[in-house]
Amino acid sequence: MPLGETREGSTKSKTTLERSKMKSTNEREQLIKDINVLLHQAYDSTLDEIYALLKRIDDIDDEEDLKAIKEAREDIRINGTVSWDEIQNEIRNEIKQDVA
Repeated sequence: MPLGETREGSTKSKTTLERSKMKSTNEREQLIKDINVLLHQAYDSTLDEIYALLKRIDDIDDEEDLKAIKEAREDIRINGTVSWDEIQNEIRNEIKQDVA
């Protein structure tokens, strides 16, 4: 099965939420070291595939970010914005309701 493809044959990236779960600094550094060892052992054609896959993932991330920005702007255009004072008042009201 080619890199990045599922059994159905379509390329699927993890959601932004799944990717945003950060590893600890030590876990991240160890993972990078382990990947580096494998990269140094890989054939050139494999390196090309890995690069293409990483580039595709980066492009998908960029597309998702742009889509989210467009959706947020459209939401603001349709619904307007909420001031910080309104948010604070809403929080205070929720706290009062929870206490009561």
